[in-house]
Order: sequence, then structure tokens, then C-alpha cells
Amino acid sequence: MSLSTKELTQNPNFFPEILDYTREILSTYDRNQHVCSVFASQQRWLMALAGFALYCGGIDGEPPGIHANRFANYIVEHEIASHNTALSFIQEMLALDFLRYLPIANDRRARPMQPTEEAAKQLALWLSIHLSVLDRLDGGKRNASFGKKPELIALMQPTISVGIIESDELRNPGETFDLFTWANSGGIIMDYLISRIGTINTTTKKAIIGPVAFTDICNRFLISRTNAKRLMNKAIKMQSVGWMGSPGRSQLWLSSAFVEEYCNYQAGKLAIIDAAWQNTLGTRPIRMPSAKQNFTSAAPSR
Repeated sequence: MSLSTKELTQNPNFFPEILDYTREILSTYDRNQHVCSVFASQQRWLMALAGFALYCGGIDGEPPGIHANRFANYIVEHEIASHNTALSFIQEMLALDFLRYLPIANDRRARPMQPTEEAAKQLALWLSIHLSVLDRLDGGKRNASFGKKPELIALMQPTISVGIIESDELRNPGETFDLFTWANSGGIIMDYLISRIGTINTTTKKAIIGPVAFTDICNRFLISRTNAKRLMNKAIKMQSVGWMGSPGRSQLWLSSAFVEEYCNYQAGKLAIIDAAWQNTLGTRPIRMPSAKQNFTSAAPSR
């Protein structure tokens, strides 16, 4: 049986594990800021998940595969972005070497593409981090198994993507979460703020996370000072964060409601990943993907 969202949030070790998760995400970001910043908003991450899922699983009802118009149609249908934004994303992924054209195309208007080894590596790392969190919560060995059989990603990924894309709770977990995750670099800034939590005062329902300087946020997360201030000021108006003194020069606090939104989102995502894992191992044979789908050679085993 897979872990439910409720079981995860009620686990006494869940919150400490989420804090460790945020720190691992930040460490991953610091090692490769440019790559991670490409997917540092929910819209772009959802588009990336959709692209992988179309390629691996044909989640739109057609055989597995991806080309620009097919991708854009799926993105529009699921209200992730506009048709033009989706096509621009494809062009950017090609330019950054996350996508490449397949050498043979019967229809030049629908040139098939595939994820590159670098794209597969980033997705495998993301999945590995989440499987490790689940393992630490219930003593499982998912990530060790994944390290031995990285081809599992091609079987699991469509289910994970569809689960996330079609979940109202994950697409809109709360006003403050939405504010950060839909802003460029907002998602990783939110991870950073959460990572600094020590304890939450049960009386004030606030977590004081220490001094946070705009200069540090801008330099580390590749966001302009204007956009960083705008983001934080909106969160302040929502009473989700606040300064103890001078803005950008004093200690910052986070509301318990903001922290709860973040934790609920992570629990929902982990539950979807665990369900995909259990379903893949429990009901489907482990097999190597076809040559067309074999993009896991660069997947890390961590």
C-alpha cells in the first residue's frame, strides 16, 4: 500500500524530513544554478513534466512521443500556459540541450523530439531525492532499487506527471504557495525560506528564520532586487511573512499557515510519487525501455 497524504503529514518525522529535503534541493540548486533556474517556477516545471510524460507514456491518448504542436496542445488543454508560451519553452529546451530532434521524421511539420541525457539526469535526480525522503519516513529501499534499475523512471514518470498536473490541491495548494511558485525563481526562494525554520512558536504561530537580506536572495537565486522586493511585499500584505524590524535588514518570520501550505503540497506530491512507485513494482513487470525511450543512461544512482 502506498502512503497517503494524511499518513505523511501525521508522521512525527515528516516536518524534519521536509526541512532536510529543502536543504538538499538548495544544495542541488547551488551546484548547478543555471539548469535549476530554468525550472524554478511551477509553470515551467509543469511543462517539463508534461513533455517527459508525453514522450514516455502518451498521456494524451496517443502513442508515446513528443513534437511541438502536440506538446503545446496538451499544455493549453490543461491550462498550464498559452500555446505560444509552450512553443517558446520547446525552443528554449532545444537551445539548452534538454531536447533534441530525432533524426528521422516522416512529417517535417511534426518533427519528433526526445529528452537528452542531461534532461534525464535532472529528472532522475529529482525523483531520487523524493524516493529518499519516502525511504527515511518508512524505512523503505526505493532509492536503492531505483539506483539499480534506473529504467523504472520511464515507467513511473507518466503517472507522476499526470498525478501532479491533474491535482487541484497541488496546482493550487494555497495563496502564499501560489504567489511564490508561479514567480520566476519564486519556488527556490520559498524552499530557501522554509529551510531556515528552526521551530514554530505555537503562541504566535510564527517561525522566526533569522536575518534575510535582499542582496543575498538576488545574488543566489538570480532574481532582480525589484522582483524580489515585489514578491516579498505581496507576501507581507498576505500576512504570510514579515520583518521584525527594517525590511531586508532584520529577522524574517513565516506564518504557520504558509508553512502548512508548503508541507501539504510536499505531502501530496510524495503520495503521488509513492503511489506510482508501488503501482509500477506491484502490477507491471520491470523491463528496459525501447531504444526510442532509452534516455536513462545518465541517471544518477544516488
